[in-house]
Amino acid sequence: QVQLVESGGGLVQAGGSLRLSCAASGRTFRVYAMGWFRQVPGKEREFVAGILWSGGSTYYADSVKGRFIISRDNAKNTVQLQMNSLKPEDTAVYYCASTTRSGILRVREQTWYDYWGQGTQVTVSS
Repeated sequence: QVQLVESGGGLVQAGGSLRLSCAASGRTFRVYAMGWFRQVPGKEREFVAGILWSGGSTYYADSVKGRFIISRDNAKNTVQLQMNSLKPEDTAVYYCASTTRSGILRVREQTWYDYWGQGTQVTVSS
């Protein structure tokens, strides 16, 4: 089992920045990759960014590329999402996820991930 706890959400004006953090605990040695997803009411949960735990390769949704940066701290078992130039359309509940599944990379697919955090609200005002 891997437990994930997000922090850092809040309210920010358009153009501002926020930094989300996700702390992993439990059997973290099995984690292969971690990701961030977001969801607004009435819509599907969508991929935001992902990172491989070993090597640190990163992946981004086109909508956030160039504005968001995902990083990890292996020693602290944390993953961060630095969100810059925020837009009102970035408003959502953001979820941290981890996967212990290796093999074919499906970083952008939520079904690839087997552990999820409880989510943190990000609200961007115009």
